[in-house]
Amino acid sequence: MHFWLLILFSTASYADIGAISELNGNGEVVRENQSDKLLAELALDIFSNDDVRTGNGRIAIQFIDDTVIRLTEHSKVIIDKFVFDPDPNKSELALSFIRGTGRFISSKKKRIAPKNISIKANGAFVGIRGTDFTITSDEIGRTMVILLPDPDGTASGEITVTTFAGTVVMNKPFQATVVTVAEQMPTKPVTLTNMTLDFIDNLLIVNPPEETERAVEEQNTQADNILDIDLLEENDLDKDYLDEDELENIDRLDIDLLNIDFLADLLAVIETNVNKKAEVSVLEGVEIEGIIPPFDPVTQTYTFVEGSMLTIFRQVENTVDLQLDKDGAYNISILSAGQQINATINGGGESEIFINQSN
Repeated sequence: MHFWLLILFSTASYADIGAISELNGNGEVVRENQSDKLLAELALDIFSNDDVRTGNGRIAIQFIDDTVIRLTEHSKVIIDKFVFDPDPNKSELALSFIRGTGRFISSKKKRIAPKNISIKANGAFVGIRGTDFTITSDEIGRTMVILLPDPDGTASGEITVTTFAGTVVMNKPFQATVVTVAEQMPTKPVTLTNMTLDFIDNLLIVNPPEETERAVEEQNTQADNILDIDLLEENDLDKDYLDEDELENIDRLDIDLLNIDFLADLLAVIETNVNKKAEVSVLEGVEIEGIIPPFDPVTQTYTFVEGSMLTIFRQVENTVDLQLDKDGAYNISILSAGQQINATINGGGESEIFINQSN
């Protein structure tokens, strides 16, 4: 009589949980406690505990439940845990965004219960119901989270962003919050203007939008000690609130070329919706429609007034340095490497300016 002993070894921790589905440029996957460094390539299998990093490149990972994460240049994410089970309540996914910008697109098949998805970045913990969002962690430890819409423009779900100090909820398209430190509440959610899914796909918010910057400033201001306020120093009746309708002017020295996203994929440039009626901004008495002064994060243009001249400046693939009489009225159309920018100055008029630039 022969006896056969069958020994089963668990291979769950070594099973592939997804693969690199998109690759543009370079990156690497660090495995087995930093001992193995694999060059990123299409269809490379991904395992739990993998440390995925991008250099001058972008990577997308598709997990076996059809969840997708996309990383921009110089980003890092760790796949802390992935358990896949026919029962969604027994499946788990845990990710840590360490630096850079990533987009998280949850599976439409809902193979993992939302309560079992854990996403963290610095001091922020993101809970999801849905959902499509971006998460950005910068070099000083701040984290920004933006809820994205479905293709039809409606919210893709709901996000909770939690720190040790509390939680905020976002359930409207392009709502954003910023976490500065884990011991402080996330900022009050703000809705980003002039944002489109095309813009998000192209840039993935490498530069922090102005709305979130203002939210951080507002939170820091509110946190100041009220005893530091000298109520005798300022008389509220002396304020001229009409002056606050005009935007603060800058000059050429304020142009920060590091604020321009040179990493934009020129094969997927943004096309401005020319039929959309834009709000009119006022800068030093000049009415500007179509671009936002002093810096527009969508068109990536600087607009400022020096003396009697209005300047519109943009330096990305090409350079536009347009100087006009600030009292004039113009209709401006700029086509730069496939991106259409339209602006109206002082209501427009008979003066038409066309600029066409190629790569």
